[in-house]
Amino acid sequence: MERKLFKSTNKMLAGVCAGIGEYFNIDPTVIRVIYAALSLLCAGFPGIILYIILCIVIPNRA
Repeated sequence: MERKLFKSTNKMLAGVCAGIGEYFNIDPTVIRVIYAALSLLCAGFPGIILYIILCIVIPNRA
């Protein structure tokens, strides 16, 4: 069965992190915590820009 990445309806902002969590069968909260830690602690990780790009690129679930 082919899996596809979609934004989730379980969303806090745009559903990007929850969609990634559903795709990999991981709790969306874990993805959100990892994403926030990378965004805040790593100067080389452009968190806000990446989130905006993913928000535009990842389609909504029909």
